Amino acid sequence: MTETIPLLINNKSITTPKTFPVTSPYTNTPIWNSSSASPEDAIRAVEAANAAFPAWSATKPTVRRDILLKAADILEARLETNASYMQQEMGADKGASAGFVVPLSIRMLREVAGRITSICGSVPVVEGEGQSAIVFKEAMGVILGIVPWNAPYVFGIRSAACALAAGNTTILKSSELTPRCYWAIGRAFQDAGLPAGCLNVIHCAPEDAPAVVNAMIEHEAVRKINFTGSTAVGRKIARACGANLKPCLMELGGKNSSIVCEDADLGVAVGGVLAGAFLNSGQICMATDRILVHKSIMPAFTAALQTALSAGADASALPPTLVNTASKARVEALIANAVSAGAHFISGSAGSGGDEGVRMAPAVLGGVREDMDLWQEESFASVAACMPFESEEEAIRLANGSGYGLSAAIFTEDLRKGLRMAKKIQSGAVHINSMTIHDEPALPHGGVKNSGWGRFNTDEGLNEFLVTKSVTWMD
Repeated sequence: MTETIPLLINNKSITTPKTFPVTSPYTNTPIWNSSSASPEDAIRAVEAANAAFPAWSATKPTVRRDILLKAADILEARLETNASYMQQEMGADKGASAGFVVPLSIRMLREVAGRITSICGSVPVVEGEGQSAIVFKEAMGVILGIVPWNAPYVFGIRSAACALAAGNTTILKSSELTPRCYWAIGRAFQDAGLPAGCLNVIHCAPEDAPAVVNAMIEHEAVRKINFTGSTAVGRKIARACGANLKPCLMELGGKNSSIVCEDADLGVAVGGVLAGAFLNSGQICMATDRILVHKSIMPAFTAALQTALSAGADASALPPTLVNTASKARVEALIANAVSAGAHFISGSAGSGGDEGVRMAPAVLGGVREDMDLWQEESFASVAACMPFESEEEAIRLANGSGYGLSAAIFTEDLRKGLRMAKKIQSGAVHINSMTIHDEPALPHGGVKNSGWGRFNTDEGLNEFLVTKSVTWMD
């Protein structure tokens, strides 16, 4: 009998009458089924969270801290098992899952837990004689987190832990592609002693997602929504939030540029560009899509890049996986259209490589133009486009010439120049002499323009889930 992943509502595992298959990109065949929540199930999750909110919000900060720390310990003890779920459900390799995503999520959880006791208000001096005031930071209520498939443990922990740390209760609406990963997060918190109803995890079939999500957004108990995912879906979520006057935190897509200046260390630049483009099969919102190289060093950079790829090539290794066949077909079309319009391969070829599963060989293309879809659209695969520039101003224009603004990288040996350029790049983050992919607990994470608004991580991440209340009195 095929295993079915349950929902987690009010600390109870619920298997629904309707299920849907979860397919592994490794084999392109189903590996297990997932329960599929109905709008009624979603409302039950909201009501469970709402019922749990008064007690959880009144829980002492040290109690909340200790539960989150215990959940981190449990996730660490189950690291290999949880990483295997990510490998099976989305095709991540062991380095990306067990070596990067799952450990990062554990560090994030511990960091958030450590900040709980620092949540406090202020005591401003007001104008009126004989009057005093205090400003409180209070939990909001029920938080809905809508999370994607490509780094499930990071996104699930980030969404749930920030809300719980601030004294809120929450529902995670998982991606239908990685339901078991999100179930594993819910189980870890449950086993850590998190009270019933504080964290609920639901999954649903893709065709049911609009009705399920809208039912929760429209529920009066839901006070804020955080969404991580594509810009296209983010627009729909934001419209629903606006119609219901609900605040939302949006962490959306990216079309991220790495700028390689004429004075860059080529070894550092090539290493950073390749890691940024190919880590997790390029299926990261901060991945390097665009490589901007100073015209004077383009031949040397291209040669160094080709040498690095040849040196690291393993003829017996299968190409990286993409999450599903639809993603692969979309990326192949982007590449084919670019090549037909005059682009050429700096590395890779038109063949996707590998007959087993949903696999696609990495590629870097040159000869691209700004009007090509490959240059403008997020690829979400191990594909990058390379373009020369002649001046610092042109590099800035090209980097900013996208509706997105999530992450960027600058490679230069002149730190002053790097900082000068970083100030002009319209992006939530800029990394000098390291890859565009950079997310850690000590740094705020989020974007600008079509990459969204709001921030996760650090005190900014906690403040996203707190409301400010001013109280005055006559002495």
